[in-house]
Amino acid sequence: MGVGPSDPVAKTPLHVEGKQFVLNGKPFQILSGEIEYARVPRADWSDRLRKVRAMGLNTVTVYVFWNLHERRPGEFDFSGQNDVAEFIREAQREGLYVVLRPGPYVCAEWDLGGYPAWLLKESNPAGSTTPALLLRSSQPEYLAAARRWMLRLGKELAPLQADRGGPIIAVQVENEYGSFKVKEDRQQYLQQVLQMVRDAGFGESMLYTADGGDELRDGSIPGMLAAIDFGTGDLPHELPKLQAFQPKAPTFIAEYWDGWFDHWGEKHQVTDAAVQEAEIRAAIEKGYSISLYMVEGGTSFGWMNGANSDGGNYQPDVSSYDYDAPIDEAGRPRAKYFAMRKMIAETTHQTLPPVPDSPPMMKLPRWQLKESRSLWVNLPTPVHADAPRSMEELDQAYGYILYRTNLKAGAGNVGGGPALLQIDAVHSYARVYVDGALQGTIDRRLGQTQLRINAQVGQRLDVLVENSGRINFTTKIRGERAGIVGDVKLDGIVLRDWKIVPLPLDPPPADGYREQACAGPCFYRSMFQVSAPGDTYLNTSSLGKGVVWVNGHLLGRFWNIGPMGSLFLPGAWLHSGSNEVIVMDLDGGPTASISADDHPTYLDPKAAAKSMPAPAAN
Repeated sequence: MGVGPSDPVAKTPLHVEGKQFVLNGKPFQILSGEIEYARVPRADWSDRLRKVRAMGLNTVTVYVFWNLHERRPGEFDFSGQNDVAEFIREAQREGLYVVLRPGPYVCAEWDLGGYPAWLLKESNPAGSTTPALLLRSSQPEYLAAARRWMLRLGKELAPLQADRGGPIIAVQVENEYGSFKVKEDRQQYLQQVLQMVRDAGFGESMLYTADGGDELRDGSIPGMLAAIDFGTGDLPHELPKLQAFQPKAPTFIAEYWDGWFDHWGEKHQVTDAAVQEAEIRAAIEKGYSISLYMVEGGTSFGWMNGANSDGGNYQPDVSSYDYDAPIDEAGRPRAKYFAMRKMIAETTHQTLPPVPDSPPMMKLPRWQLKESRSLWVNLPTPVHADAPRSMEELDQAYGYILYRTNLKAGAGNVGGGPALLQIDAVHSYARVYVDGALQGTIDRRLGQTQLRINAQVGQRLDVLVENSGRINFTTKIRGERAGIVGDVKLDGIVLRDWKIVPLPLDPPPADGYREQACAGPCFYRSMFQVSAPGDTYLNTSSLGKGVVWVNGHLLGRFWNIGPMGSLFLPGAWLHSGSNEVIVMDLDGGPTASISADDHPTYLDPKAAAKSMPAPAAN
């Protein structure tokens, strides 16, 4: 399949002529690196973009996250940290072109692949737990929502295309659709997404698709440039697949994975920098275009981490998206950055601008989180329902949700010894309590759906569920609801009459804190002093499982199973003088403390597993 001068892309500032790209009449080689505006504090955007340019790259690649901008249907937010147009303008000021990836699906190890959770609110009839709206399909209801989003995004970003003096030179249509294994009419869906991209005004840029080598045929659009995605060590056997599929077109490696991401409970990922340097050099020397995924990964702040599903196993990602990228999570160039910079300068014969200085990281001695309050105090008003309902059904996207019922006679083996609690599906992690006493946990990562509990008639059963991050890849996204999905049974008897308490924790509780002992799920609050704000890492290794806010910013999640034992705290979010930290820890105890280091902390998941108490029998 070829791309030639007669195709629509030939009229754009960047277009295809034979086996090369031409930009404004001159041959052009895309040398790009990916950074996400949402994973870097706005105050640091220019610093990171300047470092991208100083590395020798001429372009930055950018995903756009639908769920950040349309948190409620029809209500859009492009302000502050969400001002993606300003990020693109800053890229231009730093001398960079932009490759835009507007979705509507983006993957990106981001919750639900960037889709807003409200898309999954409605169920099919007859009490089905299957969402009525089908993601990534030709269903009219889905396409209408996606089109509304794309047209609104076009108002923000279409004016920033190169034909209007902006830096956007290329726009990706959908994202790795070839990996989405469905039996539906693929071309029908892709053509509909292509049309909404054009209607949004992005047809003034070169359009392309990107897929893995074995998925190129299923994810590409006839007559449009196809690009390829692959990782470290894969160049020799993956690149020929693209060149065989599209022999008369330029070679564009749209994602070269120069690192990898971490899952909770698994080892920290470190990749082979020497192989990466050699493969990137080979690509550049042969005139291929390439985008490094990632040049800086940053942080999936808040609740935004996604999850994988490897062979059906749920694998939630940590909040750090450091990715072992050339620029680390805190914006500091690694050794591989300087090695790649030197190589790029040699192969492209550039005189590169100097690398911006990175100020020293900050350290703070350990301090006590003296004020606390229990999660159980002053709970919000519950929703009454006969059966459990998902977060999405209750207009909740992220955080925690509590399911509460009183056990009645006839509900299983209540009072006659251990009873078997069974839940159709927990998305994604639950703590089970009877009259406030912890019975055990049900963890989706481990394939758990049941737990033996001791309970009496009249006692209160609480199931506190954490949304640990929705799956962002494969067709599983279509049913990826959070909370309890389905029924709860005790010895096979379905439990009814639930009080459901949404706990989005947005923001966390502002009052009720006292200098008092706390046990179980607890919030802790403290002030800490900073003389001169700087980037740092909060060391969370002494805590259990939960989340941390600093000055109202939700940094992300911690969990003592590793591999992350810290959370990146940007200096841009600190003040000279007093700063507030709030910790929510499911493993609360009489005291809690925290410190700040000038480096990240990693935990050994195997050692952490050995030190944890044995789980209750399933």
